[in-house]
Amino acid sequence: MGRRNSSEQAWATGGMVFAATMLVMVGVWQVFVGIAAIADDGFLVAVRGYTYEIDTTAWGWIHIALGTLVIVTGFFLFTGAAWARGVGIALAAISAINNFIFLPYYPLWAIVVIALDVFIIWSLATVDTERLAARREVAAGGYYETPRSGERWPTNRPSTGRVDEPATAPAPEGITNTPPTGQR
Repeated sequence: MGRRNSSEQAWATGGMVFAATMLVMVGVWQVFVGIAAIADDGFLVAVRGYTYEIDTTAWGWIHIALGTLVIVTGFFLFTGAAWARGVGIALAAISAINNFIFLPYYPLWAIVVIALDVFIIWSLATVDTERLAARREVAAGGYYETPRSGERWPTNRPSTGRVDEPATAPAPEGITNTPPTGQR
């Protein structure tokens, strides 16, 4: 797998935040559809002779269970949990399959959710987590490097002493590599 350009990586990183947000929203929507299906059997009406015809109350419970799992996974994506990416991809795939089978009950809704699930899968699968982790480690090491300009800004975090920290090179006259400690 080759290196991605910064524009594609920006889309994937922004897409991961979008995917986490959309996982939470899709999960909430699925819970609401599930509640509606349980509360009113006439809310969902399938065409006759549909191969995957299931009782609407059963569809309601399926949507509530899946929606709850999707919401929890979306929140864990915001925390940066590594396992949440894989679970998010799997749940988005299950959600897409669920909504494909759900097409005759609510066609426009199912198509929108399938499209969102596809984007969620793409954005979670393409984000470069090593680059994100490296950016967090640099920030934790005492300096934050902006991705576009390469500028280094001091942070208030102590140095971790890691090997991948920026090397201390001789500074030009009048500039030091240490943050100021107070007034002189």
